[in-house]
Amino acid sequence: INHQRISAWDWDDNEFSTNQIDHPYHGQLYFNAFRSNGYNFYEASAATLVGSYIWETAGETQHPSINDLVNTSFGGIILGEMTHRVSRNIIARGRNRQHRVRNEIAAFIINPVNGLNRLLDGSFGKVDPYSAADSSIIRAEIDLGVRRFDAQDGDFFIEGKNSLYGRLRFWYQNGEHNYKHPFDQFYVNFEMGNGDSTLINAVNVHALIAGAKFFKSKSGDHYGLLNANYDFYNNDAFFYGAQSVTYNWVSEFRYKKDNRLNISLGTGAVLLAAVPDPYLLYGDSRNYNYGSGASYRFRSELSLINRLMLSVDYNGGIFYTISGNKSYYVLHAGTAEGSLRLFNRFSLNMSSGYFSLAGHFKDEELPDFKRNFPTARISLGYNVQF
Repeated sequence: INHQRISAWDWDDNEFSTNQIDHPYHGQLYFNAFRSNGYNFYEASAATLVGSYIWETAGETQHPSINDLVNTSFGGIILGEMTHRVSRNIIARGRNRQHRVRNEIAAFIINPVNGLNRLLDGSFGKVDPYSAADSSIIRAEIDLGVRRFDAQDGDFFIEGKNSLYGRLRFWYQNGEHNYKHPFDQFYVNFEMGNGDSTLINAVNVHALIAGAKFFKSKSGDHYGLLNANYDFYNNDAFFYGAQSVTYNWVSEFRYKKDNRLNISLGTGAVLLAAVPDPYLLYGDSRNYNYGSGASYRFRSELSLINRLMLSVDYNGGIFYTISGNKSYYVLHAGTAEGSLRLFNRFSLNMSSGYFSLAGHFKDEELPDFKRNFPTARISLGYNVQF
C-alpha cells in the first residue's frame, strides 16, 4: 500500500548490466506473453507497462524504482516487438516438417515465451495462418575479424591493443516503404570484441514507430520517420546505456539500378541514459548517473554498382543528471566503413570508429573527465537474406 504513493518511488543501486540489459530483457517477456497470445502491439505495450508497475510496487520489498520502470517498459517493448517479428519470420519459412521443427527451435531461442506458448497449445512444428501470412524480409550480415583499439589516450598506432572482433547486423522490412504499423522496419547491430574488461561492446536497435512520405523528386524519395532507439556501449574506456526517441528526415536517391545514396538526419529526446561517474557510489554497487537530454543522429550510405558500400554513422547526445552527482555529459559515437563484395555472399569490410564520453561536474572539487575509445577493424562478412 505504501508503494502506491508517488513519493515512494526512488532510483535503485543495481549494477549497470542489471539495469540496462536484464530489465529490458525481462520486459520483453511481459510483452511477448501477451503478443504471442493474440494481442496487438499497443495492447502488449500497455501490458508491459502494467506488468512492470505491478512488480515494482507489489513484487519487491524495496522502494519502486523509476529507472526500472523505464528500462523494463520502454526497453521491453523495443526488444519484445523485435523478437516477436523475427521469430514469426523464421517460423513462416518452414517448407516441410523437418524444416519447420528446425525453425521452431531457432525461433524458440529468440523468443522463448512464444515458443513455450506454441508448445502448450500444440502448434509447435505446425503451420498456422498467422505465421504463414508473414511476408517480411530479413537481411543479415555476420562479420568476423580483428580490431585495434586504445582506451588509455596513448598513441593508437604504437600503444594500441589487438583483439578478435565479431558483429551481427540485420535489417527487417515488412514491405517496401511500409509505414502502416510500428516496427515494420528496424535495424539491429550487435558487436563483440575481447578487451581488458569487456566482451559485448555495442547493442543498437533502431525501430520505426510511425512514418510518412513527404514528397518524391526526380532524384529520389523523401520521408519523415519517428524511431525508437535502444543503445548500449561497453568498451574499455566507458559504458553507456540509453533509450531515446528521434524524428528523422530520410532521403533516398537512385541512379540507374545498382547505385544509391541514402541520407538520414534526426534529432529527439533521450528518455533515460546511464553514464559512468568515477566519484559516485550510490548504495552498494551503482557507480553511474541517470540523466535525460537530447539525441542527434546522422547516417549516410553510398552503394556503387551493387558491390562497393561506403557508410558513415554518428550517434551523439547531451544529457543532464537526474540521479547522482550534478553534472552533464556529451557523447560522440561515430564510425566510417567501407565494404567490398568479393563473391557471392562474402564481403571484405574495413572500418574505423571513435567513441568519446565527456563528463562535466558542477562541484568544483570533482574534476571533469573525458574518455576516448578509437578503433580500427578489418573483417570478413557473410551476407544472407531470408
